[in-house]
Amino acid sequence: MKKSGVPTSPPPGPQAKTPWPRVETEACARCGAPLEPADRFCPACGAVHQPPSLPTQARRTFQETITCDNCGATLHIRPDQRSYTCEYCGSTYVLDFAPELTGRQAPEFVLGFAISPNEARQLFLKWMERRVGSAPAAFQEAVRRADIRGVYIPFWSFSMLAESQWQATIGEYWYRTETYTTYQNGKLVTKTRTVRETEWWPLAGKYHQYVSGYLVSASRNVPQQVADRLIPFHLAGLRRYDPAYLAGWACEEYVVDRPEAESRCKEYFRQYQEQCVAAFLPGDTYRGLVVDTQFSQEASDLILLPIYVMRFDYAGKTYRVWMNGQTGAIAGEVPRFWGRWIIVGLIVLAALLALGFLVTRLWG
Repeated sequence: MKKSGVPTSPPPGPQAKTPWPRVETEACARCGAPLEPADRFCPACGAVHQPPSLPTQARRTFQETITCDNCGATLHIRPDQRSYTCEYCGSTYVLDFAPELTGRQAPEFVLGFAISPNEARQLFLKWMERRVGSAPAAFQEAVRRADIRGVYIPFWSFSMLAESQWQATIGEYWYRTETYTTYQNGKLVTKTRTVRETEWWPLAGKYHQYVSGYLVSASRNVPQQVADRLIPFHLAGLRRYDPAYLAGWACEEYVVDRPEAESRCKEYFRQYQEQCVAAFLPGDTYRGLVVDTQFSQEASDLILLPIYVMRFDYAGKTYRVWMNGQTGAIAGEVPRFWGRWIIVGLIVLAALLALGFLVTRLWG
């Protein structure tokens, strides 16, 4: 475990030379070239390589406390949290846990915040005003006092080859002229009209492409339906993970493991693949489309994305709103206040009834 900003111990004195540690290798499943455990791709043929998981017995004991370098206070730490603030002096720390310490994959990329906390608060207040501008004063005060935290949330990003076999019934339109009789001005007349017909014929084929770009939330605090409303993030700004990026910000560890996230991602890609096949089909229409998709060459990245979490309490209930820390997109559920609108409606209705009564008395 590394604590940012803390110098490492001085090198020890002269010692006897020790042999280089032996690096265990394995063969590429596709071409047989030797691979090191850290290799994610075969250097010879480019095939995806998933490093073996670390055995449980190889993990070191987790250290549960650290000492603040500024004031000497003891800070309790957890393996599911990377950033901390000393409660006594305000010093911030970012802990970089080695994978063999926790048995968890380290982040590979991070995307920085582009919106400051003050800007996030103003955007949040404007967003709330548009939705609940007529809310009671107590609710508006609760919104103004909302707790706003910038948090780096872990996401899984996958890329893979999607290969689909499909079959459907394709329809092509053709038109014919039809003669018919009808009554017009009390007389029987003959007219013509154009009628559209559909010719159906079966078709089957294959469709394949590389798919990527879907982000799966690895946090229970940011449900996937919320994450889908915060997307897109401009991933061109991703940087290789460095603990320094997290200084001063909260950061969550992932709780959705890679297999679970991959399953969610494949379900999304299956639906996307079906949409692509439907758009690819010839003809004017179709029916009975069946798409069977298999995936291969899966690769994944664990990335940290910037999200603001707004939290406030009202009438015994806690409300949360989320904001994309790069684009300002906002998602969240807020209460509906119908009482004031009902009162306004009743007042308007009473005014209209009174006006109608006066008009009747004057002109009746």
